[in-house]
This record gives sequence, C-alpha cells and structure tokens, in this order.
Amino acid sequence: MHTAVLTDRERTAVQAYLRLLHTVRAAFDGPPDAPRPAVVPPAVLAEAEQALADAGLVGNEEEFFRLLQSWFPRP
Repeated sequence: MHTAVLTDRERTAVQAYLRLLHTVRAAFDGPPDAPRPAVVPPAVLAEAEQALADAGLVGNEEEFFRLLQSWFPRP
C-alpha cells in the first residue's frame, strides 16, 4: 500500500474534508422520516474551503482525492 507524507496544510485540508463529510453523514443519518437540514453548517463548509485554499488544492480535485485516498484508505 502506498502511503503519502502530507504537508501540514494538506493534512489540515484532508481533516477538514473528513469533518465536513462526517457532519453531512450525521445530519442525514437517522430514521427516514426525520427532518433533514436544509444546508451544511456554513462554518464547516468554510473551514474545508479555506483549508483547501491554504494547501493550494483549489481546482485540483484529482490531487486532493489522491492525498485523501493515501492518507485515509477505504476499508
């Protein structure tokens, strides 16, 4: 398995994305008839966007998801 050594900024971007992903999953997890939020909390989305910008990954989704896959592989 290939592992990447992420920079601090890349690691922060991956962590922010994972927090965003877990926030969305938590919001939509539950009984099918439970109310769902209309939007993702703005602070969570802003954190992920800023982290991507700081890491120089805005507009480079392929590189970002390669980093994500290498740092947080699927089971």
